[in-house]
Amino acid sequence: MQATDDQISDLFIIGGGINGCGIARDAAGRGLSVTLAEMNDLASATSSASTKLFHGGLRYLEYFEIRLVREALIERETLLRAMPHISWPMRFVLPYHKDMRFDSETPTSKLLSTVMPWMRGRRPAWLIRLGLFMYDNLGGRKILPGTKSLDLRSAPEGGPLQGKFETAYEYSDCWIEDARLVVLNARDAESRGARIMVRTEVVSAERVDELWHVTIRDRATGESQLIRARMLINAGGPWVGDIIQTKIRVNSREGVRLVRGSHIVTKKLYDHDKCYFFQGEDGRIIFAIPYEQDFTLIGTTDQDHSDPSEPPVCTEAEQTYLCEFATKYFKKPVTQDDIVWTYSGVRPLYDDGASSATAATRDYTLKVDAQGGAPVLNVFGGKITTYRRLAESALEKVAEHFPNLPGPWTAGVALPGGDFPVDGVQDLKQVLIRDYPFLTEKWAARLIRAYGTEARVVLGEAKDVADLGEDFGATLTARELEWLMDKEYARSAEDVVWRRNKLGLRLSAEQIARIDQWMSERLKTDDAA
Repeated sequence: MQATDDQISDLFIIGGGINGCGIARDAAGRGLSVTLAEMNDLASATSSASTKLFHGGLRYLEYFEIRLVREALIERETLLRAMPHISWPMRFVLPYHKDMRFDSETPTSKLLSTVMPWMRGRRPAWLIRLGLFMYDNLGGRKILPGTKSLDLRSAPEGGPLQGKFETAYEYSDCWIEDARLVVLNARDAESRGARIMVRTEVVSAERVDELWHVTIRDRATGESQLIRARMLINAGGPWVGDIIQTKIRVNSREGVRLVRGSHIVTKKLYDHDKCYFFQGEDGRIIFAIPYEQDFTLIGTTDQDHSDPSEPPVCTEAEQTYLCEFATKYFKKPVTQDDIVWTYSGVRPLYDDGASSATAATRDYTLKVDAQGGAPVLNVFGGKITTYRRLAESALEKVAEHFPNLPGPWTAGVALPGGDFPVDGVQDLKQVLIRDYPFLTEKWAARLIRAYGTEARVVLGEAKDVADLGEDFGATLTARELEWLMDKEYARSAEDVVWRRNKLGLRLSAEQIARIDQWMSERLKTDDAA
């Protein structure tokens, strides 16, 4: 029997990725009533499969995407201040050799080949310096240090690299815990009145008497419900096109281009804490980034992906490609034996007709369809760095249908646990260890990086390890699992060890199975209560 919710939401948002949760937070903070439905776990698709960077996109300058880069560069520091627990500055090392050649079809390379034909296939040093000068100055940088040159023959960053690389440029960008970013936006939205529903599938949506009638189904119980809303927001990510065609059934000339980006995680390849930006002969770039203290993250690829229902995986060919790419820079070859984990996500890019997946725009496009009654906003593309600005742009579209809506407010407002200075992580960690002396340095650091000032709320009044309940391994306890289930929408071990954290890299299959069992038993107990 299908129940009908008596309340009418201002907005119904389809999709619990970064765009959906970012819009939900912004809208709820402006006083709109918001309902969000995610068919799986929050951030279970693209938003947990990024390269984990808040960055301007240095390579996008070659495509003359100046507005996108400038917006992203400005956002880096805005976001850094709002979430210093899950985001932090990193330095990137870009090795250079004068004989490097690239098969590149970017607008910049075409222009260079026309004006200076002897430069065909090259990115000369002056061009890279010009790009980095723009990168340093487009966004009004205040916190992050600027670019400098490195002599790799003497600098420690040159140690892991082949001897032919003698010069490098070092610049700034930021790390972000992508899946945690999504969850914190959802939590903040809920604290401001939004209704967040996970594992809830949108079956259909239709316009009835100037409202959207949205039928949803709880995937755990199978129960259906009808929710009414004044406006629909389609933030379905890779499924945005499928939702347009099969769920809401509206005509749209806009298209989405699905591009798969795959990453490998290897054993730790070097000891310092800086990242590498490697340029490939095929015109692409990859990053090599210190990851979870004991590993190195390498990515990403760009491959067209035809079907959103087909789960993305890092193929053998992509693994080989990334290993061979990195091996052209590192002294010690990177092989598939070094790989400990892979992941892959599908970017739902706006289809601008680009000739290749690499060239497709990373900018976002927002389209409102108000023909036939209640409006729907379809969200195409976007990158994690500009999610907050995308949300503001979405609310500009929403405001056309909700008069007297308050203006933007999210810039500078901390996410849960982020209410401390950008450089305050070490102080926060030391205070936590002082108040909870049973914590190790690594354990305390993990909790601060996950929960910030809320770490002590997670630990509560615990006096020793035993007070935290069952120990599942790798410092994960029952107390923390309770928090993740009660406050962060986690329902399975996968939600916990691959999205809320990355402890899956350290836990055995048996330990993960025990986490699943414990969570399942607790869910049954809660349902029975």
